[in-house]
Amino acid sequence: MQQISDRTSGAIHDIFGRHKALIGMIHCPAFPGAPRYRGESLDSIYDACMRDAEQLIEGGLHGLIVENHGDVPFSKPEDITHETAAFLSVVTDRVRRAVGVPLGINVLANAPIPALATAVAGGADFIRVNQWANAYVANEGFMEGRAAEAMRYRSLLRAERVKIFADSHVKHGSHSITADRSIPELTRDLAFFDADCVIATGQRTGNSATMEEIDEIAGATHLPLLVGSGVTEDNIVAILGRTNGVIVASSLKEGGVWWNPVDPGRVRRFVAVAQEGLDG
Repeated sequence: MQQISDRTSGAIHDIFGRHKALIGMIHCPAFPGAPRYRGESLDSIYDACMRDAEQLIEGGLHGLIVENHGDVPFSKPEDITHETAAFLSVVTDRVRRAVGVPLGINVLANAPIPALATAVAGGADFIRVNQWANAYVANEGFMEGRAAEAMRYRSLLRAERVKIFADSHVKHGSHSITADRSIPELTRDLAFFDADCVIATGQRTGNSATMEEIDEIAGATHLPLLVGSGVTEDNIVAILGRTNGVIVASSLKEGGVWWNPVDPGRVRRFVAVAQEGLDG
């Protein structure tokens, strides 16, 4: 495989101090200004995020991503207003102080600029970006990769320490615009545009990428690879045998549903099963 970027392959180890990482999700409830917000106090919103964070870390996960998942339907990047980054920054700072593990930020939909602002304000270590290069048609409409804009903004903030985790063949959309280019080519574009880590996903939240697609993406990049959806007790060992870790959310919630609170028992069982893949 030809390496087309000078980015090193050590982002996971640099951030987590290990070669394979289990990363949980803080699905923040709807913030003020979002359609599903119903007047709840900010303290109740922050407390819900803190409970999930503490239970995920106490259960054995190695890091967390803070995400505005309660803000559905999501706005396009240019329509996301300032309060989103403000609320996420408060959550991130509180979680960092409480659990002291590596943190990432994902601002939906596909908004690396407020994600970088949040990461700097809240002390996070990386951001996740669903479409870093190229373009696709998402639930929210036409989505362009925003790598050039985001990297210039990161330089403006002097925040080069904040790493970029970017999805390949991202979920919740159609890739017909780039259908004449293979998944390996789209994956190589992420490294070319200075991403630090690649994420494989399924078709939607809670849906896993196939082992064949994971292998295809892994064979196309020298960067660390994570699987970012559909990770469960049933597939975690096989996934860890192929990747540098996972981002896990729905399967650790009560009833396996993303909008429910974290289930501590599910977390403990998941980590116990995952240990075989971590040790392998």
